[in-house]
Order: sequence, then structure tokens, then C-alpha cells
Amino acid sequence: MHNKMVLSFCLVTTLLLGAGYACNSSAQETIKVDGSSTVYPITEAVAEEFQNAKRGKVRVTVGISGTGGGFKKFCRGETDISNASRPIRKIEMEACSQNGIRYIELPVAFDGLSVVVNLQNSWVDCMSVEELKKIWEPEAQGKIKKWNQVRPQWPDADLKLCGAGVDSGTYDYFTEAIVGKEHSSRGDYTASEDDNVLVQFAANEKNALCFFGFAYYEENKDKLKAVPIKSPVDGNCYLPSAENVENGKYQPLSRPLFIYVNAESLAKKPEVREFVEFYINNAKELVPQVGYIALPEKVYRLALERVKAGKTGTVFAGGSEVGVSIEEIVKRETTE
Repeated sequence: MHNKMVLSFCLVTTLLLGAGYACNSSAQETIKVDGSSTVYPITEAVAEEFQNAKRGKVRVTVGISGTGGGFKKFCRGETDISNASRPIRKIEMEACSQNGIRYIELPVAFDGLSVVVNLQNSWVDCMSVEELKKIWEPEAQGKIKKWNQVRPQWPDADLKLCGAGVDSGTYDYFTEAIVGKEHSSRGDYTASEDDNVLVQFAANEKNALCFFGFAYYEENKDKLKAVPIKSPVDGNCYLPSAENVENGKYQPLSRPLFIYVNAESLAKKPEVREFVEFYINNAKELVPQVGYIALPEKVYRLALERVKAGKTGTVFAGGSEVGVSIEEIVKRETTE
């Protein structure tokens, strides 16, 4: 509404005073964010609070191109911030470097990537990594089509698969954690970078098996069932939950979430610096509100120090890294 009012005022004033009048287009600064649909709810919540605090002086746009799609735009210099549900990959580092884009990597939350089924599913009480791999590995395409092919006591019913699209960091992480190789899976499944599409698929299809970010499961608990995952560490089955992610029991599907900030935007655009600092200072409160797991206060403090020092680069080797715990994040941030 505010934007429409400003545009209307500009148009009327231009008509009254003649073509020589130029409306002040800098009345509202814009911060461009794109990337992960998993991180989207966090950044959108922060953006809403920030815009309210700025009383319309700054506009924050948040897109959902997926982590990979977001990095493509970010490394071309088209966005100020990139949401990411995995660390930046080496090919993306190279693309940024070629275009002179330096970035500051900031962990903002932890996620328990969730495997879900339809509410009518009465047979799945736990799944192992091996069973998930049997379903999702590339060799399964056209061969593993029914539930009873995964476990004989399960029904002779068609598997209806859905999950994150190939531009998604969630897809990258899931394939690395389950199949053993990033970007390696069967292709005959319903894919989308929009998690809400996947939620609707799982809610409507009795034989569905899908994967997506924890917040989207949390928000739709009344429509879906989360599948407990058998831990490769102790052999017990654990549901995705804040407690199980925090204590390291929900493995191997727990992972850190990030924002990447264009260092030049941070240095030259005061509104970007203000937004990033606002993001870090309010993450501990807002992250749980949208269904994710907040990081320890110490990590946010270190992230803020990194922003103030303008420290660029990544503490990761490149791409998805399975088994990184909150403790490990603290350790890496501390030793950087």
C-alpha cells in the first residue's frame, strides 16, 4: 500500500508540475535477497520486523530460487544477500571470484531436514538411511516403485515420491546424506523448489514419501506425519525435533542454514549493514518462531564480529557436509 501511495503521489505531482519534475526515487531503499526456500521463512520474518522498524523507508525483497539458483544470481552481483541451506560450493566460489564478488558467510540456524508421509500411512514407524537410499539412489529409477520393495511387510502400493528440486540446497544435502553423493538421485519424482507445493502433495497423496525443511513440517503437523530416522550412531529412531537436532541425535539429516552477504553491498549500502546486524541480533528470537533451531548466543556474537570486521570467505570445504553439529559450528566459528 505504501509503495502504491508513493507512486501515485509521484505521478500526480509530475502531471501537475510538468515533465521536468523528477520524483525522488531514493525515498525507499531496496535490499535484494534470494535463494533457499528452507531459509526463506527465517529471512522473511526478519525482513518483516525490519521493515516495520524502518517504517517503510527500506524494502526487503525475498525470492525462492533455491540455494543453487540464489547463488547464480548472487555471484552475478544481482542480489545483496543469498539464503543457503548448504555451504557454498567450489563452482559457486569460482563464479563469485570471476565476477569480483566477495562474501561473508553467516550461519543463522539449524534444520532437521524432514522425511514425511501422508496421515493415512499406518505402516511406516521408522526408516533407515539404507532404506531411504534404496528408494532414492539413481539405480532405483524405474525399479523401486512399490512400498513392499523397500520392506516386504509394507503394502503392495505405488510409492509416490516428492522432494526438493535440483536447484535446492535441500536436494544437495539430502542426496549427500542419504545416497552418498551430492546431486545424485533418481529423477522420477515430483520436484519443486517451493516447499509448500511438496507439503500439498504429501497431504493429498496417501502413498506419498517426501523430504523438505523442518519448518514446513512443523507448520503442517496436522496434515502430515514425520518419519523417525534410524540413527547410524546408536541405532535408535528419532523424529525431527528441536531437542533431537540440538543434542545431535537426529542424524544424518541435521544441518546448518546460512545467509551469504555481498561484502560490497555491506560496505557501500548502509541499509544492508543495518539489516544484516538486525538479522543476527534478532535471529535467536525469530528462528524458533518459524520452526527452526536457533544457534547458541556465542555463534551469533561471533557472526556479528565477522560482519563488523568484514571477514570474507567460508569455513567449509565446499558444498554439503554431512554430520556437522551445532558444537562443530561453534568450534569452527571460534577458531576462525
